[in-house]
Amino acid sequence: MVLYHASKEIVEFPEVRKTKYTKDFSWGFYCTSNFEQAVRWANRGEEKPIINYYSFEQSENLNILKFEQMTDAWLDFIARCRNGETHPYDIVEGPMADDTIWNYVNDFLLGRITRKQFWVLAEFKYPTHQISFHTLSALNCLTFERSEIVYDREREG
Repeated sequence: MVLYHASKEIVEFPEVRKTKYTKDFSWGFYCTSNFEQAVRWANRGEEKPIINYYSFEQSENLNILKFEQMTDAWLDFIARCRNGETHPYDIVEGPMADDTIWNYVNDFLLGRITRKQFWVLAEFKYPTHQISFHTLSALNCLTFERSEIVYDREREG
């Protein structure tokens, strides 16, 4: 399977870095199988949009969590991760809380909306795909193939 990582630099050797803010599935190295999504993400900001390509061979020895779609379990997992909790998984895969969905998740976390209201708001949003690698063993499943600069044709107008 081919995975893409959007960046502003060539990432031949992926890393898991702890940063100030955690992401949907906690700290990790994030990729997607959706090329168009990677291009959109790489084109955020002003620097060169670089897409890194990796071949991915899943190891059966890893602890993997996969969400097929947005569910209550997915929402609760993201809420815990966004609040700084960690988890025991090597790899987590599932829908991504894009900017709009994240605003709803944040409102849910802050008690501004109920779980039921979250699902009403999120119903017509189309989630994207992400797969995150959280351990060195998980990163060993990735093999860097190449990188290239890819501009988003929709943004060019």
